[in-house]
Amino acid sequence: MAGKESVIHTMVTIDWRIRRIGQTVFTVWAVITLSFALVRLMPGSIMGSMVSRLAQQGYNPAQIRELIDSRLTIDPDQPIPAAYAEYTINMLQGNLGESVYYAEPVVDILARALPWTLFVLSWAVFISFFIGIAVGALMAYWEGGKLDVGLTSYAVVIGSIPYYVLAILLLIFLAYHGPFPSSGRQPAGVEPGFTWVYISGIIEHAALPIISMLVASGVASLGMRGNSIRVLGEDYLRVARLRGLSDIRISTQYVSRNAILPMYTTFLISIGEMFGGSVVLEQVFQYRGLGFYLFSALNQRDYPLMMGGFVVITVAIVIALLIADLTYSLVDPRAGGQNNESY
Repeated sequence: MAGKESVIHTMVTIDWRIRRIGQTVFTVWAVITLSFALVRLMPGSIMGSMVSRLAQQGYNPAQIRELIDSRLTIDPDQPIPAAYAEYTINMLQGNLGESVYYAEPVVDILARALPWTLFVLSWAVFISFFIGIAVGALMAYWEGGKLDVGLTSYAVVIGSIPYYVLAILLLIFLAYHGPFPSSGRQPAGVEPGFTWVYISGIIEHAALPIISMLVASGVASLGMRGNSIRVLGEDYLRVARLRGLSDIRISTQYVSRNAILPMYTTFLISIGEMFGGSVVLEQVFQYRGLGFYLFSALNQRDYPLMMGGFVVITVAIVIALLIADLTYSLVDPRAGGQNNESY
């Protein structure tokens, strides 16, 4: 009987994972279709605007067709079904067209910018959740005390500050009137390489963007506090106190370890949110990452770069959510059955 239940549970798990992957594939397809619609089908479309602009610049119809085909990966003379099929194939092959403003393939621009954005986001997410988890566990363990009141006030204030407001304040006080650089992503005049001068320069340029995103630690600490308070009522914590374990050890090793599990999905979702936040943040610090080029494309009406950045950010968020769903049962085995039953 137990073996039969195990087989059924495995089949349900596989079925749920297949459907979840199918949802991800459908979402990616929908994003590609939406980008095609924005280029081709909407009234006053991007392609129509490019045709008018190129015509005003003196290009003949044949040249206009060639330029649009190379930059948007769409032949304006093709029927919509054929153009859509070709556009989708190009997208799946990584051909995102050519930037109008920078005059180079969009995929090359995004490939150079993405590592810098990931560098800032990875450290910002890691530090934010590390602070949030530690502070939230302490708040819950001394619930109602002065420490809880003080840290809760800190978390509410920090979590309420928009990241771009903090970024501007940091730019004024720590860049214009402080030791940190106000723009750029690497030290000027220094040869790239694994040298302390170059690495420390990269850290200095990334420091203020990373600190600006630490406002997420306030929300994380409040979430951790709520989870920890629920955990504090468990019987194994009473046993730990009877064994004479210190409060610090109980709050960090017992409370945190179990309360952190529900925050795993929030952790990965926050990566997607920070991708969106990078658009404004990188513009504030002139940090040439993915968000910087997306904002630049918007200002320059560089439609291929704009749509390529839109697709990349959306796919990154979708993949982060997929990883969260597929790996949550590995992080917390108790949730495996619940996830499967909910679908």
